[in-house]
Amino acid sequence: MAAQSSIVTRDIEKIAAPSGNLYESVVVISKRARQIAVNLKEELNNKLAEFATTVDNLEEVFENREQIEISKFYERMPKPTNTAIEEFLDGELSFRMRNEDLA
Repeated sequence: MAAQSSIVTRDIEKIAAPSGNLYESVVVISKRARQIAVNLKEELNNKLAEFATTVDNLEEVFENREQIEISKFYERMPKPTNTAIEEFLDGELSFRMRNEDLA
């Protein structure tokens, strides 16, 4: 199932089911969303680095259509949180809880 880019009401029981606890599920989803966001940011920065200029003069800065299109493409992508929730609900994430006996 593709991640949706609009707001969707989620069933908290479905989110809690894989881990047995809603809060543990939210932690797993948030860590995965952070991973996705970091990867997307690195990918976008690498693509935009090709257009970087060393000119500090504002008069010489010009709009680059390719750069604008790349930025718009990333803005239209589904948010990392939505992608992480879909991966979690589809069973695509593997996770494990720390052993509580270590204390």
